[in-house]
Amino acid sequence: MGKMTSPVLILLITAFLSFMPISELRGAIPFAIVNGIPWYWAYLFAVIINALVAPGCWIFLATVHKLFYGASPEKGIRWYKNFFDRFVEKARDKISVKLEKWGWLGITVFVAIPLPITGAWTGTLGAWILGVSKKRTMAAVIAGVVIAGAIVTAVFVLGIEVFTFFIKKNYLHQYK
Repeated sequence: MGKMTSPVLILLITAFLSFMPISELRGAIPFAIVNGIPWYWAYLFAVIINALVAPGCWIFLATVHKLFYGASPEKGIRWYKNFFDRFVEKARDKISVKLEKWGWLGITVFVAIPLPITGAWTGTLGAWILGVSKKRTMAAVIAGVVIAGAIVTAVFVLGIEVFTFFIKKNYLHQYK
C-alpha cells in the first residue's frame, strides 16, 4: 500500500482505527507510521484518541445502553441484548481472573497487552460489569492504553529497523 497524500485523511483514519474495538492501537499506530506520521506523533495521537474510549464507553453504558437493553426481559432491542450479553460474557471471563488476582491494576495489565480482545473497550466494559468505580476504571484504562501504545510503537518501529538489512535504506526511511 502506498502512502496517502492528505495528512488530515491520515489523522482521521488513525483516529477511527484508534477508537474501533477491533483495531485500537494495534491498527492505528502502524497505519499512521506507514503513512508518514513520525512514530512519536503517531503514538501520542493514537493514545489520546484510544484513551477517550474509557469515558466514551462509560457514558454509553450509563445512557444509550440502558435504553437499548431495557429494564425488563420483554423491553429493549432483542438483537442488541443478544450481542451485548455475549460480549459481556467474554469480557467477564477475560477480566475477572486478572481483577481477582491484582485488583483494579489487573485492568491496567489487561488493557496494556496489545492483543485481540484486550484493550480499552473490553477493559472498560469488564470493569463496569465487575463493579469497579468509574474513577479507578478511567485511571486503569488510561494507564493501560499508554503502555499498550508504547509496546505497539516499539514493536513496529524496531520491527522495521530489523528489515534494514534486507531493504534498501532509501526505501525504508519513508516509513519513519
